[in-house]
Amino acid sequence: MALTQERVEQRLRERFPTVSIERLTGPAMRDWTLVVPGDSLVEVCTFLRDDPELEFAMLSWMGGVDCLPRVPRFETVYNLLSLSNSLRFTLKVRLPEENPRVPTVTGVWPTANWHERETYDFYGIEFTGHPDLTRILLPEDWIGWPLRKDSPLGYEEVAFTHNSPNREVPRPALKKLAPKKVKYRAQ
Repeated sequence: MALTQERVEQRLRERFPTVSIERLTGPAMRDWTLVVPGDSLVEVCTFLRDDPELEFAMLSWMGGVDCLPRVPRFETVYNLLSLSNSLRFTLKVRLPEENPRVPTVTGVWPTANWHERETYDFYGIEFTGHPDLTRILLPEDWIGWPLRKDSPLGYEEVAFTHNSPNREVPRPALKKLAPKKVKYRAQ
């Protein structure tokens, strides 16, 4: 019998009866999505990976979401894949605006390392216990979190010929480059 997303949710509710698990529904939910509390995240993820019936051996993507003005403001989203069951499943953790923190899942899926660093880099969400929580795409001296909805929009003027001091003016003798005539083997 093929594993279904309903069965995954049922197994989670059986294994974690005291954990508050919320199922998200609606037309925008493409994959089966459950919201779990951050303090239970590592235990839930380990169970999803290690249970012989479920076998979610792959974290295919992980990222952050800024839901401003909603409270709680931030979410971390974990898209899981069970290759043996050909099944996708999504977990979310909601985080407050003040001091957004969630435990790292790098001990469950090593690929979370770079995903969590990117989420930290762009949203400022901290992953407690992460082995190397440093910026991955932005410079180390960057100030702020550019994908937060309240982040100020930056502006840097593009250098054109009319606004660039000490620009080199093209020589009048410069000819316009024409496309080369190319002879192909088939010709």
